[in-house]
Amino acid sequence: MIKVCKFGGTSMADGITIGRVKRILEADPARRYIVVSAPGKRFSGDIKVTDLFYQAAQEVKEGGHVGPSYERIEARYISLVEELALGIDIHALLEETKAAIEADGSADFAASRGEYLSGRIMAALLDVPFIDAKDVIKFQGGLFDAERSYTLVREALRGKFRAVVAGFYGEDENGRVKTFSRGGSDITGAVVARGVGADEYENWTDVSGFLACDPHIVPSPVGIDKLSYKELRELSYMGANVLHAEAIYPVREAGIPIRILNTFRPQDKGTRIQPTERFRPSERTVTGIAGRKDFTVIFIEKAQMNEMSGFALRPLEILKRHNISFEHMPSGIDTLSFVIDSKQLGGGVLDEILAEIREAVHPEKLNVILDIALIAVVGHGMYQKVGTAGRLLSAIARAGVNVRMIDQGSSELNIIVGVDNENYERSIRAVYEEFFGREGA
Repeated sequence: MIKVCKFGGTSMADGITIGRVKRILEADPARRYIVVSAPGKRFSGDIKVTDLFYQAAQEVKEGGHVGPSYERIEARYISLVEELALGIDIHALLEETKAAIEADGSADFAASRGEYLSGRIMAALLDVPFIDAKDVIKFQGGLFDAERSYTLVREALRGKFRAVVAGFYGEDENGRVKTFSRGGSDITGAVVARGVGADEYENWTDVSGFLACDPHIVPSPVGIDKLSYKELRELSYMGANVLHAEAIYPVREAGIPIRILNTFRPQDKGTRIQPTERFRPSERTVTGIAGRKDFTVIFIEKAQMNEMSGFALRPLEILKRHNISFEHMPSGIDTLSFVIDSKQLGGGVLDEILAEIREAVHPEKLNVILDIALIAVVGHGMYQKVGTAGRLLSAIARAGVNVRMIDQGSSELNIIVGVDNENYERSIRAVYEEFFGREGA
């Protein structure tokens, strides 16, 4: 059996925790290939090493050399090596890294050095080969080159019983280091699992799997024992940030299950994520609840738009010209709405889009609703239960909240409602009580 294990920033934060990682790996010989993140926060108020590297890149951009940020980086890694009593020359490695950051100058390269140095330290601790991610993770035209990367991973790890791979970054067609989006070490772990044909991908973090909703909103929500790939995708995309939303694709294609586990409580069962076609839902109607704030809704109304060929295409083309993506597009016979992350609409962009829509389709109404939060209720069990949407809306109504929009996926896997930002937490608590308090009573 082969397991690929990815350890996040909290698992790499200090020498004591890295010692835990070593014991976890030694406890199961099937844990063969290890992917590591840069050191995360050690305590409240601490700063992640990746953020320090981004600051160092900015210092290079402004003055040609790294500054105080790199001194803090050096202190973190020197402390790690001393705590672990490793025999590597960390001072020389840090000097080499500093020179490389100043020579390259890019934010991607600087940020990647967090995982690179973590990987070098972990490989030395385990006395196993280190694989530089730029040699096996490839990008082409700004996009991840999946098939080439799987092949290179397989070739690099062939014949190696155990090895460490740096997470988060790879190399583009010009030989430059390129990173995934933040949290992208999860993607690297999935790529390695696919490349070696792993039996399971273990993702180790600081929580014991997925919870039914955000514990900052509902104290001690129930844990989720199992998820399907589709449920994972929906919950991750809507803000359940245990696993990067894009990490699902490499393992889904190969049918490799994922298990989310807690470095600080390795005895906990965690959450197992299974191929959708082999998934058997639990008895619960809803698997999990997730959401995000700060969306803008552009509402278009025009009589008989359903009879106008290509009507929706015109505002879509306007959004495309402005490089704006949308989350949802609820519609009625005479209405059409676009739900957009508000961060994309700053700097006068919203006003430009509205003016162009007026010119293109001459709507009878063109309204904007600001400060909307989206809440997703996800679960395979919903399609088997009559009245799920009614229960959802009734629960929110009992909390005294007005639903501004509702959108149900055709797969009947999720229902998404929009409420005002100020009512987000209250709505989450009401929905949780309806589907977990009542059903769990």
